[in-house]
Amino acid sequence: MDTHDTSGQLEEALERLHASGPERLGRLSNHAPMVVEALAANGRSDAVHRWLDRYESKLEEFPDRVAPVTEADWRTALGDVRRAADWTDHFTRALAERPWRSVLAVWWPRLLPGLYGGSTHPVIRVGHAVRALRHGENAPRVTELAHALGYWAARHQPVSGITALPGAPTAARSLDAVPAVEESDDEFPARLAAVRRLPVWAGDVTDPDTARERLAELVRAATHRYATHGHGEETMLVHAATAPNAVLRTLDSLPRELWAPSLHAAWTASAAVTAMYAPKEPVVYTPAARLTAEEVLERALAHGDEHVVKFTDTALDVGDEPALTAALRAVEISRPLA
Repeated sequence: MDTHDTSGQLEEALERLHASGPERLGRLSNHAPMVVEALAANGRSDAVHRWLDRYESKLEEFPDRVAPVTEADWRTALGDVRRAADWTDHFTRALAERPWRSVLAVWWPRLLPGLYGGSTHPVIRVGHAVRALRHGENAPRVTELAHALGYWAARHQPVSGITALPGAPTAARSLDAVPAVEESDDEFPARLAAVRRLPVWAGDVTDPDTARERLAELVRAATHRYATHGHGEETMLVHAATAPNAVLRTLDSLPRELWAPSLHAAWTASAAVTAMYAPKEPVVYTPAARLTAEEVLERALAHGDEHVVKFTDTALDVGDEPALTAALRAVEISRPLA
């Protein structure tokens, strides 16, 4: 739907949230900035504060500062979650001095190798922030980009040592070819460390427009796949779709030479999440009724779970019947927001 929100509800919600940190309990991401943007983008600004009231108990205070991040030493601070406030300050200063697209163009290639940190939530938050800014620039939206980029820098986590396996011609078949990891630890970092083999898909793409087409194909395939495979881990598997969709949303705000590298990073992230949480067998899922996009969004909003709302937002971007079916599957198998 992607409706341009002019009600001010999003700005009010972001201002409420910018006193909060990017995580809680030392590892769980603060999803509220992403959800309120998704609601506003899909014409439900009226629900932003009601949803936020339900989620507010999960927010923690903004973390303490350690030392300023500078151009001279930023590499040593990269991936240090203790420096989240320092990184947010760094991007706040940068965005006060230069247009947000210029800041994004400099930092996107620096941060892209660490797209996997924070269970991919930082890049997803950046994608939501960029979408909001593309529809209208104002202080709360710029501040949200500073918080999102700061979180990504603080949780930056590269992945290396992956053995390339033969891929398939399509994203859907390549996701089917991803081997599951044999790892019992439930923590994302441990599972990510266990990913050692992934198929190569679209690895030869260098043309920016082709990269966009392939990235859209990946988002569509991962979204559709959730309907039959989401039960492997109903929360974490949404990121196989929402992470590449965050990258897709950002492409138009990036220099074209960054589009193909963004596709390749997004594929690796989506494939890695698939490997980490894929079920042993798919299931056949048929929804009880065929619903419109607006009805599916209403189901997700009533359910309230932050991952369900964000996955539904991605399903609405894809926009076809299998994507809406996948969103309904997420509503069905996920635990509602209390």
